[in-house]
Amino acid sequence: MLRDLLPELRRSLSAGSVLRENELLSKRTTLRVGGPADVYIEPANEADLAVVVAACKSHAVPWMMLGRGSNLLVRDGGIRGVVISLNAPAFNSITIQEGHVIAGAGIRLRALAFEAKKALLTGFEFMEGIPGNVGGALRMNAGAMGSAMFEVLSSARYMDAGGAVVEKSVDDIPVEYRNCPLFKTNIVTSAVFVARRGSKEVIDQKMSECSQKRWKSQPAAPSAGCIFKNPVTIPTGRLVEELGLKGTRRGGAMISDVHGNFIVNDSNASARDIIGLIEMVKEKALAARGIELHTEVQIVGED
Repeated sequence: MLRDLLPELRRSLSAGSVLRENELLSKRTTLRVGGPADVYIEPANEADLAVVVAACKSHAVPWMMLGRGSNLLVRDGGIRGVVISLNAPAFNSITIQEGHVIAGAGIRLRALAFEAKKALLTGFEFMEGIPGNVGGALRMNAGAMGSAMFEVLSSARYMDAGGAVVEKSVDDIPVEYRNCPLFKTNIVTSAVFVARRGSKEVIDQKMSECSQKRWKSQPAAPSAGCIFKNPVTIPTGRLVEELGLKGTRRGGAMISDVHGNFIVNDSNASARDIIGLIEMVKEKALAARGIELHTEVQIVGED
């Protein structure tokens, strides 16, 4: 139980780890909504991460990973159990070796893209516009501008539910559209990406194109990225526009008038406001077009 877990963690974690109770998650998600986590932990290193995972297992306390809080909708009641975030320096290093880039799970994708650019390495430009970190992006097989994470991945290092560290080649990791089942229950700690040499001019051009396309096609207001996976027959953004739902409001939330597959926090929205819009879009799409929409954003926590 949680009351037994906390004293053990305080005794066992190193001084470099962060442990807080009742940490409000609205300040840690890009949607700016969400209630508190019972316990929020930033392990200082892999050893402390193993301590957290093992202690949670021993005391039957659930845990979940929190990356940069994009592609995530935390309900207003928050998260029961432990929320783990890899913000410590041990998980935020980048090393460039011949033909490869080794990145910690906590590294922001934008930072990774710019480090690759400085080293004249191409293939990372699409990451510039994804508001997440390496670990979360691999969990979701995040993608943008026609590219996705597993297309440039060489191998990943992760911790399993028992606290053991494992390394696997990309060829041995099953992956789906916007999902990697392996990393749903295992924690990415670092990854190795394939790096190809490129010219400064071409990399600059690609990076600029990605940035311009993102700012022209995506809203600036707080969001979680695309809310729904695209059906086979039509992009969700176009479907929402054809259904006349862009600009629809509920409380402080609004279906973006820039891109129909985004719901934005327009004015102190609650998670309940956003979920209400999600359910409304699902119902309209099914009733009007016979299309069953599935969320890409991860909805977690309690009402």
